Amino acid sequence: MSEKIVTRNFNQPNSWLLANYEAVGGYGSIRKVLAGMTPEAVMEEVKKSNLRGLGGAGFSAGMKWGFVPKNSPLPKYLVVNCDEAEPGTFKDKYLVTLAPHQLIEGLMIAAYAIGAHKAYIFIRGEYERPYERIEAAVDEAYAKGYLGAKLMGKDYVLDVVVHRGAGAYICGEESALLEAIEGKKGWPRLKPPFPAVVGLFGCPTVINNVETLSHVPTIIEKGADWFAKIGTAKCGGTRIYCVSGHVNKPGVYELPMSVTLRQLIYDHAGGIRGDKKLKAVVPGGISAPILAWRPTKLMS
Repeated sequence: MSEKIVTRNFNQPNSWLLANYEAVGGYGSIRKVLAGMTPEAVMEEVKKSNLRGLGGAGFSAGMKWGFVPKNSPLPKYLVVNCDEAEPGTFKDKYLVTLAPHQLIEGLMIAAYAIGAHKAYIFIRGEYERPYERIEAAVDEAYAKGYLGAKLMGKDYVLDVVVHRGAGAYICGEESALLEAIEGKKGWPRLKPPFPAVVGLFGCPTVINNVETLSHVPTIIEKGADWFAKIGTAKCGGTRIYCVSGHVNKPGVYELPMSVTLRQLIYDHAGGIRGDKKLKAVVPGGISAPILAWRPTKLMS
């Protein structure tokens, strides 16, 4: 069995409730951070873990956080990208539905690391149940005193806003997402400047995917070296693979970065329905090339 990180509590009853998340150690990592880690130490731990952006870009998360100017007089923002409009992609839907507090804890740690006091969770408008779950989880965190004027009881202000999109595919692009939060048409910005310097409302901003931030609590809990060893030399940890189409067991699979397409389709998703031959695979979104399946080369 491969290591499960972000999906490890999916099968727990009512896993989305704050009390049940805490019963399995939830919010322990943010307490550890606030008890004795500097923002710089948190950022360095995430860099060492080789955690990369799991929304598609694959850029080092810790390095991305480090691009935010430390001495800027402007407020800093953290934005969570949960637009997920790419056809065939549905991993973030499950994360915010079944493990919303895991995302919120990762958000807290990231906000503390970059010095942000306000965070936005931008969620796809069509996601009705996921929206209800993440909104309820944020409300639970406020009611428990974990968010707001005192982060987990400490002198650190952090407010979180859940912002629903309006069904625009283009808002999956990070700068278009920022435009939408500002109340404008979701349209990509020209770069540079990059969001880390001129982002939301013209202020330094970090935009991370749901899955990326959901890994952060475990990195703090078990250490960067532990996380890095699970993945490949340049990309630490696991990731969630969405498998759909004519397979016997479609769904989401959390596996190491080193998994092959053959292993994913045949060992985990149960192979092709009706014992038919696999002809082609779309490895990414609609802009990805279709890979013709040639067993003599790819299955050797």
